[in-house]
Amino acid sequence: MLGRTLRNHYQIIKDLGEGGFGDTYLAKDLDLPGHPHCVVKHLKPKDPNPAILLIAKGLFDKEAETLHKLGKLHDQIPSLSAHFEENGEFYLVQDFIEGHDLTKELILGKKSSESHTIKLLHEILEVLAIVHQQNVIHRDLKPANLMRRQDGKIILIDFGAVKEIGTMVVNAQGQTSFTVGIGTSGYMPSEQANGKPKLCSDIYAVGMIGIQALTGQPPDTLPEDPQTGEVIWRNRAQVSNNLGNILDKMVRDHFSQRYQNAGEALQAILSLSRPSPPPPPPPPPPTRTVYQSLGNKSPQPVKVLSNSLKTVQFETVTVNSKGEIIKRSQSQAQVFTETIANGVTLEMMAIPGGSFVMGSPNTEADRYNQEGPQHTVNVAAFFMGKYEVTQTQWRAVAGLPKVKIDLKANPSNFKGDDLPVEQVSWEDATEFCARLSRLTGRKYRLPSEAEWEYACRAGTTTPFHFGDTVTPDLVNYRGNESYASAPKGIWREKTTAVGIFPPNSFGLYDMHGNVFEWCQDILHKNYNGAPTDGSAWETGGDSENRRLRGGSWLNQPLFCRSAYRGRYSAGPRDSYLGFRVAVASVSSSS
Repeated sequence: MLGRTLRNHYQIIKDLGEGGFGDTYLAKDLDLPGHPHCVVKHLKPKDPNPAILLIAKGLFDKEAETLHKLGKLHDQIPSLSAHFEENGEFYLVQDFIEGHDLTKELILGKKSSESHTIKLLHEILEVLAIVHQQNVIHRDLKPANLMRRQDGKIILIDFGAVKEIGTMVVNAQGQTSFTVGIGTSGYMPSEQANGKPKLCSDIYAVGMIGIQALTGQPPDTLPEDPQTGEVIWRNRAQVSNNLGNILDKMVRDHFSQRYQNAGEALQAILSLSRPSPPPPPPPPPPTRTVYQSLGNKSPQPVKVLSNSLKTVQFETVTVNSKGEIIKRSQSQAQVFTETIANGVTLEMMAIPGGSFVMGSPNTEADRYNQEGPQHTVNVAAFFMGKYEVTQTQWRAVAGLPKVKIDLKANPSNFKGDDLPVEQVSWEDATEFCARLSRLTGRKYRLPSEAEWEYACRAGTTTPFHFGDTVTPDLVNYRGNESYASAPKGIWREKTTAVGIFPPNSFGLYDMHGNVFEWCQDILHKNYNGAPTDGSAWETGGDSENRRLRGGSWLNQPLFCRSAYRGRYSAGPRDSYLGFRVAVASVSSSS
């Protein structure tokens, strides 16, 4: 093949390797200026069996289809340039990656630091999460198939589907079948060796790469516990319990006990670097002027004491696939209490900064395309309303002087001081924020979509922060319809008082259901081009419509998922539209 030119286009210049089903070459693309390098894969099974050739051809086509799909989604997956037949033989052409594979970094006997290992796992899982979102299993993750590109980024290579073919088997009835290839020893879990790979099979491989980095030993040299089948490795590494526990879960012998996809594993790794809640800010002035709403009279100034952050305790719950509570946990968070008027306060929870994977995977039940592609977002620390804005809080602020538009004092369809305010438009909600900001000297606003989803998930990757489903015992929604395996329940057909259901681990209540919550962002059809810094997306798109999050008392449970993105025109009002507020800081100058 050396020196041969395929399609008068790709000139073969170097042999890169060979396997049982073909060869790989370095080539020059003669059609492009400078003749850049590319990689040519040649399907050439060494077994002449026609049945094997037929299946190999199908899987070769599958590899091309996978590369074509994935290469468009992420620049850390080689793109497919061509896929063709010439003289009865089959080829595909993909990007050539300038750099080195991770065998040059993971050196035998050299132990990596914990911080370096965490960074490496983050880099691998971040791109693998995009692959898993498309329900694609790599099947052969190992240092040799992870390239460090010249810009320092990790590139996943070798999605070769023909490696699935193993030994031909003829059963008693004379039917021919083929076993499935087992990948690479040491990086391959038992279910993959048995021909039944899953997304979490890739997680096992990534976990073993992390263990290899920490121990300086190849995975196939590590012993296993004869009773459990678990890898024994901690006595060979200096590692904290936090990282050690994550790696142990990644490489569990039984697939059901691992993180089920790269998104879940990435969240676990990101949790290691999430900072603690922000420290209390410098104390604001001891008093300030606020306005007290006095019925139909003009607002009157009153003096109130300023507050600082306080720690609050609360209980969170986790449910199983049927919505039954299987775990109760004690949590704590910091809260700042803003005084709006005499007897009227607003509690703002401190949300620690961090990174998360925004959007839903393709495998999530009832998801919409607008919830993708999944992407990593870095969110700065901020404060968010502990509850949806109540009717009492609304009346206090609606009685303050107008900034841009008038506000009704009692707009809600369902009346009650502790019920969330509804029948408020996006324009009404932003007017509320403007009046509150002028009152307090802090820049209150609606949260961005990214801030809202980050705060709602509170470190989880499941459809709801409770778990894989919900019931009307935990959320106020159209409870006579169910999600996943949970049973049907009651539909209350109205809003409920804020804070009567369990919160998430950030101490936020009613993030699912009750009322849809306005976000700052304008409407975009998907996340292509979305900000990754947690800010609101206010350019491009459809500026007539704004995003809503969380679902409501009126909606089916699928609309209450953490990733669901609602939409509504900015001006109209409805009995399921409410909001909660956010602020970047609680210092008096924010």
